Amino acid sequence: MSVQYPFMVAVALLGGVGLFLAYRWLHRQRVAALQKAGLRAQGGRRRHVPPALFLSALVLLMFGLARPQATVDVPHLSGTVVLAFDVSNSMTAKDVSPSRLEAAKNAAKSFVEAQPSTVDIGLVAFGGAGALTTRQPSADHQAALAAIDRLATGGGTSLGNAILAALGAVVGKPVVLPAEGSNEPVPDLGYRGDATIVLLSDGEDTTGPDAVAAAELAAAAGVHIETIGVGTVEGATIEVDGFQLATSLDEELLTEVAETTSGKYHRAEDAEALDNAYRSLDLRITTEEQPLELTGVLVVAALVLLTIGGLLMINWFGRIV
Repeated sequence: MSVQYPFMVAVALLGGVGLFLAYRWLHRQRVAALQKAGLRAQGGRRRHVPPALFLSALVLLMFGLARPQATVDVPHLSGTVVLAFDVSNSMTAKDVSPSRLEAAKNAAKSFVEAQPSTVDIGLVAFGGAGALTTRQPSADHQAALAAIDRLATGGGTSLGNAILAALGAVVGKPVVLPAEGSNEPVPDLGYRGDATIVLLSDGEDTTGPDAVAAAELAAAAGVHIETIGVGTVEGATIEVDGFQLATSLDEELLTEVAETTSGKYHRAEDAEALDNAYRSLDLRITTEEQPLELTGVLVVAALVLLTIGGLLMINWFGRIV
């Protein structure tokens, strides 16, 4: 605990001692006067209880003038969240209204708007063999909302590239997996336990790199991946370059990716379920030391003591003083 005005602590202590000595002197004078008149003080020891409460209240009020503060750990959301959007052609399917991508965008914007400024939000769009970091993580949530609005579909799906691009956004440098069968070391990303990747996809992984291997790299860095499956298991039919293609939700891969990093998989078969999935995301809760002003607490305590002392005086002696 700390105080803003330390000299007031000394004032409170000296004042308390002074008030006690003054009360003791007055009490002795009163007893001597009664004895001189041949009378005896009434009330026994309990007559000292109300004055003791009054004195304690005054000391508390004087100590409150020192503006004491305690440091408390306040839980709050913080860290980095990277939203990784599947913008492949399959996200144009309308088994989620108005389409998988549009429903995902609408729910994502609601999620961003609900986050405090202590959460940095980035954006990755992935489709085909590549993934593009469209917005580096920052506290500028309006810029993240604008980036979400600009998302458009095209190409196939690469969950592995999405995870690697999202990790690159978290650590601030490109992240690649070593080639299969090579002796290249796995990149050391350090520990980023304050980061979460939210992967939105229908899960139809059409090209490498391996999504689970990328998830293992995230897990080694302490990064959780929360996956949201957008679409229905029954699926839908889309038209690409004049061809009819069937597309459905691949929950198995999305679940494996999430569980590899101790994250969770969330199914979103309609707009409401997608919105609920965002609300249930397991983001990182940290604590921050914040000063807590105790003056109000001391004032309330002093008022309670004064009230109790006054009631006791009225009840026992029929007067306040």
